[in-house]
Amino acid sequence: MDAFKADQRPIRLGVQIAPQHAPYAAIREAAAISEDLGADIIFNWDHFYPLSGEPDGLHFESWTILAAWAEQTNRIEIGPLVNCNTYRNPNLQADMARTIDHISDGRFIFGTGSGWFERDYDEYGYEFGTVGSRLDALAADLPTIRDRWTKLNPAPTRDIPILIGGGGEKKTLRLVAEHADIWHSFGDVETMTRKLGILEQHAAEVGRDVSEIELSNELRGRDEKTADELLEVGVRLFTIGVTGPTYDIDTVRRWIAWRDAHNG
Repeated sequence: MDAFKADQRPIRLGVQIAPQHAPYAAIREAAAISEDLGADIIFNWDHFYPLSGEPDGLHFESWTILAAWAEQTNRIEIGPLVNCNTYRNPNLQADMARTIDHISDGRFIFGTGSGWFERDYDEYGYEFGTVGSRLDALAADLPTIRDRWTKLNPAPTRDIPILIGGGGEKKTLRLVAEHADIWHSFGDVETMTRKLGILEQHAAEVGRDVSEIELSNELRGRDEKTADELLEVGVRLFTIGVTGPTYDIDTVRRWIAWRDAHNG
């Protein structure tokens, strides 16, 4: 825990722009405003249908949006929160990530996870499997993705940061310890404290310095007091989700002000 508490990284704010219930023009505008306001990262998600509201409402695909954002923006980092590993061949994922890395001049974050939304799989013809089989696939594919990055021509512009989402203690946190630059989780302070101890154990087992991993958590339904408590246990990247049809930019402003007050 001390390694996380002593983390001197600046606090960063990511805005997850849900690609649902809005025309693309509104999504593009939300991305532009987030960059103009000074957010650090814009994320979307890798699903094919809305996760809330009307199940068959407006919805757009993740990776094509990310490529558009890479061309549209100039400063802000971009990435999926998170990519679904089992939708695509791992070598293809690596090549897509490398390409968006170049389009964005080195601002892409490869956020990934094992997938969970069964409708995506059923409607698009992917095998859903089990939680365990999907995590096993992620474990098998991450080394392939990282290896492909060493073979592509041109190579990525930088070591593309890997963000892994999820909180499973046996498999997911082991993958975080082995591969992640950022761990994204949803737990409260008590849960985070316990899981960070487990993550440290996994890191020690694989010979990794756990202080290399940036901790990320979400702000949905939380206030500044809770965010301050998460900050105390080592969280440095905070994400706030906004969704269509009207993206809540006032909430983005609120959390940017909180970030700036802490960063000085």
